[in-house]
Amino acid sequence: MLLQGVAEVSHVVAAEPARNAKVALLADLLRGLGQADRHAAVVLLSGESRRMRVGVGPAALRELPPPADRPSLGVAETEEALRAIAQVEGTGSQDRRARLLSELFSRATAVEQGFLRGVLGGDLRQGALDAVMGDAVAKAAGVPVAEVRRALMFRGSAAAVADAAMDGGSAALRAFGLELGRPVRPMLAASAPDVSAALERIRPAALEWKLDGIRVQVHRDGDRVGVYTRGVDDITSRVPEIVEAVRALPVRSAVLDGEVLALTPEGKPRPFQVTAARTASRKDADALRAEVPLSVFFFDLLHRDGADLLDSPGAHRFQELAATVPEELRVPRLVTGEDEAARAFFHDALAHGHEGVVVKDPEAPYSAGRRGAGWIKVKPRHTLDLVVLAAEWGSGRRRGWLSNLHLGARADGAPDLPEGTGEWVMLGKTFKGLTDELLTFQTRELLAREVGRDDWVVRVRPELVVEIAFDGVQRSPRYPAGLTLRFARVLRYREDKGPEEADTVATVRALAAEDL
Repeated sequence: MLLQGVAEVSHVVAAEPARNAKVALLADLLRGLGQADRHAAVVLLSGESRRMRVGVGPAALRELPPPADRPSLGVAETEEALRAIAQVEGTGSQDRRARLLSELFSRATAVEQGFLRGVLGGDLRQGALDAVMGDAVAKAAGVPVAEVRRALMFRGSAAAVADAAMDGGSAALRAFGLELGRPVRPMLAASAPDVSAALERIRPAALEWKLDGIRVQVHRDGDRVGVYTRGVDDITSRVPEIVEAVRALPVRSAVLDGEVLALTPEGKPRPFQVTAARTASRKDADALRAEVPLSVFFFDLLHRDGADLLDSPGAHRFQELAATVPEELRVPRLVTGEDEAARAFFHDALAHGHEGVVVKDPEAPYSAGRRGAGWIKVKPRHTLDLVVLAAEWGSGRRRGWLSNLHLGARADGAPDLPEGTGEWVMLGKTFKGLTDELLTFQTRELLAREVGRDDWVVRVRPELVVEIAFDGVQRSPRYPAGLTLRFARVLRYREDKGPEEADTVATVRALAAEDL
């Protein structure tokens, strides 16, 4: 199949507001493709191609040849070309990548060039990333959606899962499982305004301190240890103290979920930026370790000595964790159904400098990659992780900086939104809480993601996640969900999170139910 056909479907999907209709369009496309083209189409449409690290920036996409008059590019051929560009390295690699990219675009029509720009820039705006693509694969293959989602949880590649579902059906999907050395997506937590509200949903509950660090998943297979962030980046070589701690555990194999953070000599957490900078640095790890030592605290165990535990109740996983990890390497925990005891535990976490608590259902399995009802985070103030959709130029002393942020939540779980709302739902704006450092950072990063502008507003790819504090939720007819945030202010940018981890409209509505 020619790339033109895939590009045209992508355009139609982007214009279609209804999720079910998006799924149907993509499923029809997949059914009509051969194996090689289908694999390539899923790579391109699901966002998987961005993980090739093609190394193409916005500037390169502005200096390309004019479009071809007629389509000639094949789907599989295009994916192979992108892979070839991604594999270029060494002296002169930038020039070689630019030449290969120019050759590819010279054969692409205007429609195909627009599609490729979206693929390379992460701006297809079709809502057809892993979640929607997974549902489309299930529909096309005639298999249960739950089986595809579970396979995606383990494998992480929509293309590999599509191949299995379309060629082997349910049996092939059931063959996917936890693999040592291949991280699964972390389980996420919903939000509640206070501990009592969380206990109304889960009682009795296991409460654990919510640490303000870098979420990590650690895999051990014999002496081999891998440390991965929530974005599945491998940071093993940067955190030798974590590797040593896990090698000392009395197990042959394990997969642990936890939090890494830098502590003061008094045992309180240092600012998040200190931990983030240490785990992101590629400089001499031993020298950095002496300067900014890291500590790790685990709160879940997904595998132990050959046994997978994801489907086991949380209480059983904790028993296995306690038998594997010493108390000084575990997050403090309390099981209770009493509001007073829970509040005391919450305030103790705050007194030690931590964010709050996570309230967990002792019967809940580990729902990798999902923000379900089994875990609920409680902080002393309302916070949401939202995505920046656009920004307005500042005035006065902020002139020259992008200042007022347009904040968006994911539309997942809100089928009643107005027609045409799309994947992201704007909740309001804020310019509060922005230091000069944050203004400099966001201006640089947002301009690098620019997709359009007018005299005052710069529209950007929805990629940057920002943590927003606010005093409550109020009704507002100005925004698609009918809600906006009261006194929203910026706490920090979450460079450790991707847009797929942003909070949803459903979460905001749950918080609104407490306020309205």
